[in-house]
Amino acid sequence: AALRPVTGARRPARFTREFPVAPADIDELGHVNNVVYLRWVQEIAVAHWHAAAPADLQAEVVWVVLRHELDYKRPARAGETVVGRTWVGEATGSRFERFTEFARAANGEVLAQARSVWCPLNAHTGRPRRIDPSLHDYFSEPASP
Repeated sequence: AALRPVTGARRPARFTREFPVAPADIDELGHVNNVVYLRWVQEIAVAHWHAAAPADLQAEVVWVVLRHELDYKRPARAGETVVGRTWVGEATGSRFERFTEFARAANGEVLAQARSVWCPLNAHTGRPRRIDPSLHDYFSEPASP
C-alpha cells in the first residue's frame, strides 16, 4: 500500500532558537564550520520536540535522522548570533520531513537552509513508529479560520 501524507487543517508551528557563534564554531576559513550547522539542525529539532510533546510521549518516542540536506548561503562569524527556525513538513508512514533555516540575528540574512528526514522510534523496542495525526499535531498550530 502506498504511504499517504498526514494532512489536515493545521499548519506547521515554527520553533525558534538563538545560537551564539563561539570561537570553537569557527573553521580555518574564519566562518562557522559546516558541521556546526548540522549540530544546530539536530539541537533545534530536539529542542522543538521537547517543547512540543508531553513528557509521557517523550518517554515513548525517540527520533533518528534518515537524511540531512544543507545549503550554505552566507558565512557567519565569531561573536555573531544566529537565529534558527524549524518546522515540520510532510509526514508519510514513519518518515517526517523537517525544515530548518538559519539567519543572522543582526539583519535577518539567510545563512543556511536544511531539509531533514526523521523517523520516530518506539523507545522501548527501537522499531519505527507510524506517524499518526496525533503525533503530527504536536508540531502544528490550528489554521486560521
